[in-house]
Amino acid sequence: MSLDRKPRILFLYGSLRERSYSRLLAEEAARIIEEFGAEVKFFNPYGLPLHGAEPETHPKVQELRELSLWSEGQVWSSPELHGNISGLLKTQIDWIPLSIGAVRPTQGRTLAVMQVSGGSQSFNAVNTMRILGRWMRMFTIPNQSSVAKAYQEFHEDGTMKDSPYRDRVIDVMEELYRFTILLRDKVDELTDRYSERKAEAARKIEQTANQALQ
Repeated sequence: MSLDRKPRILFLYGSLRERSYSRLLAEEAARIIEEFGAEVKFFNPYGLPLHGAEPETHPKVQELRELSLWSEGQVWSSPELHGNISGLLKTQIDWIPLSIGAVRPTQGRTLAVMQVSGGSQSFNAVNTMRILGRWMRMFTIPNQSSVAKAYQEFHEDGTMKDSPYRDRVIDVMEELYRFTILLRDKVDELTDRYSERKAEAARKIEQTANQALQ
């Protein structure tokens, strides 16, 4: 495993409430994975416009995309609202395209998904995030966290109470840390696709033919 630098992990969360449990869960997970040796950054979604409401040059959009490019792995933490992820988290993901020119902001990055619920335990939000992660060409790790009745699981200072839920968060962060290190030197090989090589070869042939005609 390559340990020449700390794994770079970006955290996205899906609520702007003053006491946002998806944010508190993300902050707890960040403290844990920092202890394993990762470098972490958060994107604060406050002020991020709805996708398409502003041009891509909007400062918050540029900040989000730069953080995505910086990351080697990501953690998405969402509340479950009406049986799915929050619109705020979906807006963040919508603003990160599959490609920007020849650069892919998410391809080959690892991903861990987590959710909080106000009632009984559910997996609707994490299941949706898995679909999105696959669409964004990310390596979503097998483990995940779903915290039921999240209002009961955090101390007043925002730290998470000792419980099986917290144990699972530790498991998830440990797994994300390991997968990120294991895959970091193999991303180019694992994401190399025949269809893209074929298209690139055709493009070069066309370019050469056009140059010969000039």
